[in-house]
Amino acid sequence: MGNRIVPAILIALLAIFHAQLWIGRGSIPAVRDMQHRLTEQLAKNSEAQASNDQLAAEVRDLKEGLEMVEEKARIELGMVKPNEIFVQVTR
Repeated sequence: MGNRIVPAILIALLAIFHAQLWIGRGSIPAVRDMQHRLTEQLAKNSEAQASNDQLAAEVRDLKEGLEMVEEKARIELGMVKPNEIFVQVTR
């Protein structure tokens, strides 16, 4: 009788651990779902970081805005400051 108890206990423990592998908290489907959610969140974070970087660049440009506005006015509109001579070279 003692010979059969040890294998029965080991088989029961194996069945419990195997059930937890497929059904429990750290089961294979749960881990797969968490990995999928992690991948989605990393993609969202990457998009948000790109948006934040773009907004930070726009804020920086607005803070330094006068130089940028002056440069655009000179290049796109051909504007000049007083006492300057405008020279346009065509190719």
